[in-house]
Amino acid sequence: MVLLSASVCGLRRLLVMCETYAASHGLKYNILKSQYMVFESGRKDKNEIPLICLHGTPINRVNQFKYLGHVLATDLKDDLDIERERRALSVRANVIARRFAGCSREAKVTLFRAFCTSLYTCSLWAHYTQRAWGALRVQYNNAFRALLGLPRHCSASGMFVEARVNCFYTTMRGRATSLLRRVRGSSNTVLRVIADGLDCDYMSHCEGLHSPTSVILW
Repeated sequence: MVLLSASVCGLRRLLVMCETYAASHGLKYNILKSQYMVFESGRKDKNEIPLICLHGTPINRVNQFKYLGHVLATDLKDDLDIERERRALSVRANVIARRFAGCSREAKVTLFRAFCTSLYTCSLWAHYTQRAWGALRVQYNNAFRALLGLPRHCSASGMFVEARVNCFYTTMRGRATSLLRRVRGSSNTVLRVIADGLDCDYMSHCEGLHSPTSVILW
């Protein structure tokens, strides 16, 4: 369960509500597994946070947390989660290349599409460094090369076109577009606020992924 609040006082009130509900239903929260984060706002006093307690016991403060498989950081940057997915992609690609080395080229391409292009939660990435982004792109290209047994110096764009597989940039655009379409088509009031916000960083990021030179493959 996640509680979100714009202030410490608000978070404390939410915790009191949770304590009351738990007591009336015979439940008990695990304090050792409960943590809280303070998202940075540029203020110099960001470390001066009063104690936040659950059942009278202070909760541990952390700088990063994995929620539903997605790594959240206090600076709201996505480098840590991109690195998580890069490592996961490397593992998946190596397992497929080793176990299905004797399969046909068509079977390997199908396996790559199924297991190496999902890039879990990639549609949420909006704030990252070019170093983290580039490392994932290189891993994506190398995964395809390793699976098909291609040399490392071969053209990335050429091999994807020849195999009729989406390249890294096309895959990322597709994931972002899919999420953007669902957000704009949702009847949820919170999502509507995000979709209609002209100054939304995420919306600006999604639009920036689509350049005039983009080519959609198959």
